[in-house]
Amino acid sequence: MGFARHARAFLWGEVPPSHQEAKLLVKLDWFILSYCCLMYFTNYLDRSNVNNAYVSGMKEELSMGGTDINNINSIFTAGYIVGMIPNNMMLQVVPPRIWFPAMQIVWGVLTFCTSAVDNVQQIYAIRFFQGIAESSTFVGTHYILGSWYKPRELGKRSGIFTSSGLVGTLFSGVLQAGVYKHLNGHAGRTGWRWLFIIDGIITLPVALYGFWIFPDVPAMTKAFYLSDEERLLATRRIKDDIQVVRSTPFSMGLAKRVLGRWRWWWCSLLFAISGEIESLGSNNIMGQYLKAIGGYTIEQIDFYPSGATAVAIASTLICATWTDYTRKRWTVLVYMAVACIISGGVLLGLGGTERDKEGGRGSPVRGAVFFAYYLAGASFAGQATTFAWANEICADDDQERAVVLASMNMWNNVVNAWWPLLFYRASDAPRFMKGMIALICVSVATLGITWVVWFMERREWRKQRDENDDISVRSTTRAESDKLDNDQGKGEREKMRN
Repeated sequence: MGFARHARAFLWGEVPPSHQEAKLLVKLDWFILSYCCLMYFTNYLDRSNVNNAYVSGMKEELSMGGTDINNINSIFTAGYIVGMIPNNMMLQVVPPRIWFPAMQIVWGVLTFCTSAVDNVQQIYAIRFFQGIAESSTFVGTHYILGSWYKPRELGKRSGIFTSSGLVGTLFSGVLQAGVYKHLNGHAGRTGWRWLFIIDGIITLPVALYGFWIFPDVPAMTKAFYLSDEERLLATRRIKDDIQVVRSTPFSMGLAKRVLGRWRWWWCSLLFAISGEIESLGSNNIMGQYLKAIGGYTIEQIDFYPSGATAVAIASTLICATWTDYTRKRWTVLVYMAVACIISGGVLLGLGGTERDKEGGRGSPVRGAVFFAYYLAGASFAGQATTFAWANEICADDDQERAVVLASMNMWNNVVNAWWPLLFYRASDAPRFMKGMIALICVSVATLGITWVVWFMERREWRKQRDENDDISVRSTTRAESDKLDNDQGKGEREKMRN
């Protein structure tokens, strides 16, 4: 393979076999990814804003203390868990081009409502229902991507989609810093309240775009930008790539099929554990560390954690592209686990200690702490790869794929509902000693579970290969036997004629 073909394979994931298919992929990439990425961008923008608001005046204005911010995040996670599987199942009942934007409008309106709260209890109620609405996006989009793209095309697209959420987190911190500087006190509203208003304004037009542009799934698409030939090609190329189990009505048979295989158990456990490596970033622990250690302005507290998000975006895109090219999904999980073992070790030994406090800004110790928080951004690289891997593992059974993807995210959030309360309590700032020990432990556990999934996948491949070889041998033997019978019959007929 020449350099040009290597480059094309690296960019596409799998080089399209025809010009017609390449043209179809360009359309799918533009229209599917444009909406899904914008939707997930607003999803994370509206989700992460509460952490930025907390360190930008909300804590003081609403008289929050103790573990109130942890409770807000846990209640959001509870709603997220409740809505996850029902939302994913609804995609097989209601057209995704209707369901996705409708849920986006719901959480956009709830974001507006957060700007008018008077106490933390009102935030609890809003965030629970916001979690239910937002749970439609992540696993739902991974299900849609697996419906349109071949396994070798999934990694890069999953990476681009996941990165859009991280851009939302990055933008939220930068936006909060700008809002606080320019709008704090404007029209009698504090800066953190303006953040929720602006986030809601950004969200609603994206939902309207989805109603107009999203193509549903290949079997039901009526997208105006796809010709009849392209609709047929979209369906045929997925079926030709892998034999998919024919969909049947939901029944106990589906439950037995899913629970009787290793895929649901080990893929769910993999993301339930590896997803907790992200806790350092998803709970804005660096922002809480900066606020507790002192010496930083609110704009700096909002802005400095963006470095970890930038590392997360770069890691996600590079790793997703790499795994489409090499098909070695497991390498990304090893990379993120090792990076976070190093990060956790540095923060456990230096972060929030007396050496850190005495050294102050610009000291080597403070520089090492910043480096460790930024390095922990690598933890987000596994998100896209893990779901692309599960999409690939379950590609032969559409219904199992929907259940496995939803269950992976559900079990991760079941753990995440109590994980920050136990290991990343706001009252533990700036040290977070229990959290750093937990980070190292789940990183090591991720390495072990990754090996099990890799082993089980290889064993399944070998079993399928052996079964295909047996079928091939039986077919060849039968053909030879039929030929021999025909030859013998022909010889006997010639003898009779003679």
